[in-house]
Amino acid sequence: MWYICLNALIIINVLAGAKEKIMNDILWRAFKTAQVSAVKEPVGLTLEDGKDGVTLLPWARGKPLAWDVTAPDTYADSHLVDTATLAGAAADKVASIKETKCRQLANSHVFVPVAIESTRT
Repeated sequence: MWYICLNALIIINVLAGAKEKIMNDILWRAFKTAQVSAVKEPVGLTLEDGKDGVTLLPWARGKPLAWDVTAPDTYADSHLVDTATLAGAAADKVASIKETKCRQLANSHVFVPVAIESTRT
């Protein structure tokens, strides 16, 4: 599993769902800064819940990289049992679910779930 660390404190006081859009924008801008062509919310790549971005050129094994950003709530009832004993448990759980949902992308893309735990305020 791939992990992405952000070495910055980002304080965002926004409505639920907007955190993912902001995190996706940060990731897309990082690709742009590295001069890697990528698009956000590509047409035709949408599965059940949509993919957040894709590189336009091959990333690895001759396939473009596709990613999906999510920010599971550390304190959600569905995660609390796990997150009370293991840091990052909610992110690991959600990333595994995303990988399972997007297995069919493996034929055409390298898929990376980006899960960053947060608290919904």
